[in-house]
Amino acid sequence: PQGVPCAGGRRCCPRGSRCSADGETCVTSPGTGGVTHGDGDGMWGSLTPSLLPTAPRAVPCPDGESECPDDATCCVTASGTWGCCPMPQASCCADKEHCCPHATICDLAHGRCVSPAGDAGPLRTPFPAWKRHPPAVASRKVLCPDGRSACPDGETCCRLSPTLYGCCPLQNAVCCSDGQHCCPQGTTCDLERSTCTSARRPPAALPQAREVKCDDRTTCPDGNTCCRLTSGSWGCCPLEQAVCCPDHVHCCPQGYTCDPEGGSCLQEGGTRQPWVRKTLALPRGGDVRCDDETSCPEGNTCCRLSSGSWGCCP
Repeated sequence: PQGVPCAGGRRCCPRGSRCSADGETCVTSPGTGGVTHGDGDGMWGSLTPSLLPTAPRAVPCPDGESECPDDATCCVTASGTWGCCPMPQASCCADKEHCCPHATICDLAHGRCVSPAGDAGPLRTPFPAWKRHPPAVASRKVLCPDGRSACPDGETCCRLSPTLYGCCPLQNAVCCSDGQHCCPQGTTCDLERSTCTSARRPPAALPQAREVKCDDRTTCPDGNTCCRLTSGSWGCCPLEQAVCCPDHVHCCPQGYTCDPEGGSCLQEGGTRQPWVRKTLALPRGGDVRCDDETSCPEGNTCCRLSSGSWGCCP
């Protein structure tokens, strides 16, 4: 009752177990399998016994869509579908309802199978074939150091005992010394707390607040160049050490000259690139003001550095 059907439909296993990959044996599921979460920095994984399965086999029928067990023979039925005679290399009878063992002929008049020696046996009845599944791609395995055990691809072999390996459900995992658990790569096993811990990284250093001072009241963001606008007020060219064009509207990268006729930036040798339009400069401290002299870009937060000066947290 409540059995587990195996692939192919010919065998089953008791509840609480699973079928092996070849469908020939029943494997008891380990009680400690799976992964549990600890309070540390990674998953605390439990090892499971390693298994090296083999692929199940089947006999494909001529329609290319049906198949029978490897110890059976495909026979077409009266309905036009395929059935499986439960014998290898069997003889399919002309009535499309029966079959006989290999090297015998169907005696439909007497309902018997007859061999050249005259021996007779009852006609057999094929059972329905099942739909053929696409050939399963052989799953890759991780071969353990003993050369006999293997774990599924993406897992790690860990020693359970001097003669037995288990599988950690994590790739490139760290095997714990208790022979029962494992931790993610880059962490260490904390057996006392049953957790996986990693080295704590110090917080990233804050960049120092910087701005380009145009005059006592106006600034541009770091990496910009102050250039006068047509109004006479300051503007910001979004290029470092840029060349301010005489039209007071555009600017060019360092090493270029402004070409008003071509509306571009010209470099010696004929290289051109589009010139850049300036933006308005900000009042000093107009973004996020740290003090009377320092500010950070909009969306940042002013934070003190170890030197005592202001830094900008983005």
